[in-house]
Amino acid sequence: MSLNRRYDFVLLFDVKDGNPNGDPDAGNLPRLDAETGDGLVTDVSLKRKVRNYVGLVKGEQPPFEIYVKEKAVLNAQHKRAYVAIGREDALEGEGKKRKGGDAVDDARKWMCANFFDVRTFGAVMSTGVNCGQVRGPVQLTFARSIDPVVAQEHSITRMAVATEAEAEKQEGDNRTMGRKHTVPYGLYRAHGFVSSFLAKQTGFSADDLELFFKALEQMFEHDRSAARGEMSTRGLYVFRHDSELGNAPAHALFDRLMVEPKGTDEVARSFGAYSVRFDGQDVAVGQELAAAPGVTLIRKC
Repeated sequence: MSLNRRYDFVLLFDVKDGNPNGDPDAGNLPRLDAETGDGLVTDVSLKRKVRNYVGLVKGEQPPFEIYVKEKAVLNAQHKRAYVAIGREDALEGEGKKRKGGDAVDDARKWMCANFFDVRTFGAVMSTGVNCGQVRGPVQLTFARSIDPVVAQEHSITRMAVATEAEAEKQEGDNRTMGRKHTVPYGLYRAHGFVSSFLAKQTGFSADDLELFFKALEQMFEHDRSAARGEMSTRGLYVFRHDSELGNAPAHALFDRLMVEPKGTDEVARSFGAYSVRFDGQDVAVGQELAAAPGVTLIRKC
């Protein structure tokens, strides 16, 4: 079933003693806003976890294949599209970026139909073998921590070495020093948007939307690692509009969902240190309430 409404949503998640998103330009330290000290998690990181979850639960089978995945060769996927639509002849020619000709639209539609992340987030598929470009109906912002976070650095020791030469150099002591970066605790907030107009162009359906929301709820449960510590989704608040154009500005709805410390002077080290209220009212999981004329707020988790 196709979408006929606009959706906006707020995602809350936290990290305890872990690195939610390392910055490769800063020695893999947790990403920070240099001016405010707020922690950051990129939209790319969140999309990666959604892709991993969908690939896990759907077994990487059409129509839920994943286009951007580890060690993928993207042009090989583009060629699959032309083979599937019976237009291998369109790949012949000299101009790499122009390969495809009048079959590009059909190839793009095939990619949308078979790859969940293409019809959800969009993709630039004009590299070499041309399958066009797709603007995704689901868009995410960076996640930003509610309070400033402190990036801690820990020295760690491994009681082994990698080579015999290292063992000889250490005269049998066989130790390797390393470093690990963590955030003691941080509660992060991200915003998202779903356009029904773009959903019609890519074939993103109501069932796809429910799968996407389920991924946001459960993605951290299947993404555990020693580096990321303990990460959990703490809230998914969805604003469902009665129309495709929307019945209220997204920012006006987001501003009314307040996430604030409970007022103690202690440094926050758990989700219990914060309150989440919409217009001063607690919203229970599964509860629906009128957020504005034509807009319903639903707490998914």
